[in-house]
Amino acid sequence: MKLNWTLKPYPTLSLEELYALLRLRSEVFVVEQTCAFQDIDGQDQTALHLLGRTETGELAAYTRLFDAGDCYAQVSIGRVVVSPAYRRSGLGQELMHQSINACERAFGPQPIKIGAQLYLKAFYESFGFAQQGDVYLEDGIEHIYMLRP
Repeated sequence: MKLNWTLKPYPTLSLEELYALLRLRSEVFVVEQTCAFQDIDGQDQTALHLLGRTETGELAAYTRLFDAGDCYAQVSIGRVVVSPAYRRSGLGQELMHQSINACERAFGPQPIKIGAQLYLKAFYESFGFAQQGDVYLEDGIEHIYMLRP
């Protein structure tokens, strides 16, 4: 599937784009994963937002990217999400490739840190991420920190 990828700082997001990304995050992280948590966490304003849209404009994939010091000491990728309607198509891999490349373009080549759900460890390892530290609980879900040198 071919998506149109755009990378935008918060102030340049249209209302429609902001609504679509918040809706997708809520659909997956709150409803699908049955996890009541504060998704709107005050960090969107400092993030770069990577949006993958279909030819019809539907948001199919999304991440938010942070410069070193904004979220962690390292550059980071978070809120990695693919719409349920577009899963099992390789889009998650494309999203991570696009996210890593966008980090390198925006912040230069440097280590990237993520807080990953434990069950996705092997997925992230396929992109060069390695576990850093022990498993921790975040909103009742097992997570691990991972770093890509």
